[in-house]
This record gives sequence, C-alpha cells and structure tokens, in this order.
Amino acid sequence: MVFNSLQFVWFFVAVYGLYRVLPHRAQNWLLLIASYYFYAAWDWRFLGLLIGSTLVDYTCGLLLGHTESHGRRRAILSVSLGFNLSMLGFFKYFNFFADNLQGLFGALGWQLDFVTARVLLPVGISFYTFVTMSYVIDVYRREIPPTRNLVDFGVFVAYFPHLVAGPILRASRLLTQIDAPRRIGRDQMRDGAWLIAWGFFQKIFVADNLASLTNMVFNPAAHQAGVNVLLGTYAFAFQIYGDFAGYSNIARGLSKLMGIELIENFRFPYFVRSPQSFWRNWHISLSTWLRDYLYIPLGGSRRSEARTARNLLLTMVLGGLWHGAAWTFIIWGLYHGVLLVAYRAGERLKWFNDWVNGSNMVARITSWFIMFHLTCYGWLIFRSRSARQLGTLTADLVTGFAPRAINTEALLVPLVMYVTPLLIVHVCEAAYDNLLVVPRLPRAVRYSVYAATFYLIVLFGNFGGGEFIYFQF
Repeated sequence: MVFNSLQFVWFFVAVYGLYRVLPHRAQNWLLLIASYYFYAAWDWRFLGLLIGSTLVDYTCGLLLGHTESHGRRRAILSVSLGFNLSMLGFFKYFNFFADNLQGLFGALGWQLDFVTARVLLPVGISFYTFVTMSYVIDVYRREIPPTRNLVDFGVFVAYFPHLVAGPILRASRLLTQIDAPRRIGRDQMRDGAWLIAWGFFQKIFVADNLASLTNMVFNPAAHQAGVNVLLGTYAFAFQIYGDFAGYSNIARGLSKLMGIELIENFRFPYFVRSPQSFWRNWHISLSTWLRDYLYIPLGGSRRSEARTARNLLLTMVLGGLWHGAAWTFIIWGLYHGVLLVAYRAGERLKWFNDWVNGSNMVARITSWFIMFHLTCYGWLIFRSRSARQLGTLTADLVTGFAPRAINTEALLVPLVMYVTPLLIVHVCEAAYDNLLVVPRLPRAVRYSVYAATFYLIVLFGNFGGGEFIYFQF
C-alpha cells in the first residue's frame, strides 16, 4: 500500500473519519491497529518481525528503568542492539555476503553450491529498527524515562505515516505526542493539506516523470555521451529528492491532520555549499541519528584530526551500507566521508574558508556550483547498478563528454519542464527560510500556487503508482 494509490486514500479516509470522533486512548488503539494493517498489506509474514522488535525493546526499556547496576544495564542494552542488528543484518545483508562469498571462492576455483537461500527484504526494516534502537539507547543514557504503556510504544514504532520510509523519529519527539491528548487546529489542517499536496506533486509530477529519463541513461545496455550521462545524473538527483522529500512531506501532512508533528527531513539540500551543510539538510533524521548514535560515541571531533577523519569515514561508510547491500552504496558512503574530511581540512585555510562560507557573491556561486556537482557525482555512484557500470559512466563523463551529442528532446527539455516548478517554489521557501511559507503568502499568490500545483499534477502527473525509492532500503 503506497501513499500514491487509491487503496491508501480509502484507507486513510476510513481511519481519519474514526480518528476524529474517538477519545485519546481509543485513537491510539486505532492507530496501532491501522498501522499493523498498513504494514501487513505489504507482506503479512513480516508483521511478526515488527511486533517482535516492539516487544523486545519495550521489555528492554522497562528493565533498564528498574536496573541500577551498570553491568546489567549494559547487558540489557546489548540484548536490544544484538537482536535488532542481527535481524537487520540477516534480512538485509545475507544475500550480499552470500553472493560475494560465492564470487570470492569461485575466483579461487571452488564452487559453493550450498549457499542457495534468497532472503526477502522486509519493507521499512532499516527505519523501524533504528527507531526502536534509539529508544533503548536513550533510556540507557537516562535521557528519557521508559514508557510503561505497550500500546503507546507500539504506535511509536509502527506509526504508519513514517513506518516504511521515515523520518526516523526519536521517542522524545513522537512518543510524548502519542502519550498526550492531541488537539487539531486550523493551522495544522491548512499546513497539513499543503504538505500532502506538495508531497504528491514532488512524487507524481517530479520524481515519477524523471524516472524514465534516469532509466534511459542508467540502463546497462545504454551507451550515452558524457553530456547525456550528466543530464541523467541531474534527473536522478531531482528524482530521488522529489521521491523521498515527497514521502516525508506526505507523512508530515498526514500527521498534522492528526495533531502530530513530525520533524522536517529535507531543507533545501541542493542550495548548500559544503558537505557538512548537505548532511544537515538531506535526510536530516538519518544524519542526526548517525551523528548521535555512531559518530559521537566513536569520539566525534574531540580528539586528533586523524581520529576525527577516521570517525567521519567509518560513519559515512556505515551510513552508505545502511542504504543497501551493494558495493556502490559502500563506495557512495566512502565518497561522502572523503568529501567531509577534505572540506573539514580545507576550512582550516583562510582562503578556503572564505570561499566556502564567505559572503562574496562570486565565491558563493562557485562554491555552490562545485558542491552541487560533487553531490550529483555521488548520486551517479548511488544509482549505478554495479562498480563496473560506475566505472563506465565515469569514463563517459571524463573522456566522452561531447556537448554536441546532447539529447535535447528526450532529456534536456523534460528535465527542465519537471524541475523548474519545483525550483521556483524552493527559491521562495529559501528566501523566507520557511518550508511552509506557501500557505502564508498573500491570498492571490497562495491560490495561484495551489491551482498551478493541482493542474500540473492532473495534466502531467505520472499516475503509475510507482513505489517510493526508499522502500527498498
């Protein structure tokens, strides 16, 4: 069941109609049942994993709340982390390691025919395991008290708007809202409706239309000139942004309609001038999770520059591996780790710091232009189906650029058509530094934007009902 399907529309209408007339505790029961139904609609066989993760971490939280011994607390934390990481590792990475093991022994002339199992990936497992792990870690650190209400905790883990593709919510943010009675105001209804509409625009008009352009370039059988590889990379950069930011906006909008506030997960990530700023604005819930639960515990930037570089590289490689079981994701994480280390080292030089962070207009434009293209090359790594294809596409960019071979009709014109309206709204939002500025614009301007968004979706939207890209992670 995906947001951009009629099945979900009818599901949400039915759930929301009941939600508005039920008292607080009954609302939580409804959210729990609806969330389990929503997840079971993907594959009911994996519902047991979601419930199992919920019960294990709920119990670990309770035990931590009643245990003072440091050794026992560490043992309880280890049980939680061990269960979640084992579950995530088996379902997400078994096929990856089995295939690489077979390849390694095959290169040595040995055939491993016994590795024949193919493990299915439960949708959303990367997201909800991080949600439950953060809860237990926060209880262990005594940053939050454990909840004693199993229904509330179950809703926190399985809450359907963010269950399968985030944002990755912390208990301090979401569980407190689930526990307390919720009031739905006029502003929440207005902002929620706009976020849902804008999220559908990002998904149906931008991302799903750009998908065909991306596929044209990244098809293994395709042989494109370097300039068209660049255009295809641009297309994927805005496809994955429209797809994932669209999901996050729909999730935020649905939640606002229910009186629940989710965090912003994207904030103008392509307008930044450094890798540090990119990761403060792209998939914010994941980058802060990696910072708080991996980078800082490793030592962060508290010691030598060499240790800091190691911590950044390790964090980003593991962040890349979180996205998927493939070498291209590992390379992508390493690539961003190297960018973070390089920019961090460069900012110790005055000229470099002035260039990246200064107010000079020429420096701002050039530093943005370079950072945008560094980000896009990262997306080329991310989208490549194999390390071999990555090498081929990189060679095409470097040695076979051929500007005269540009595919104007099939690539350039559609790219401009689908991206320009998105950028116009984002420039307005960035100028006001407010992702919800559109509902606050003067009435004539506001309704013009609403009408344009509606007609672009209706007239040019791709209603194929394609799944969101991050469902596979």
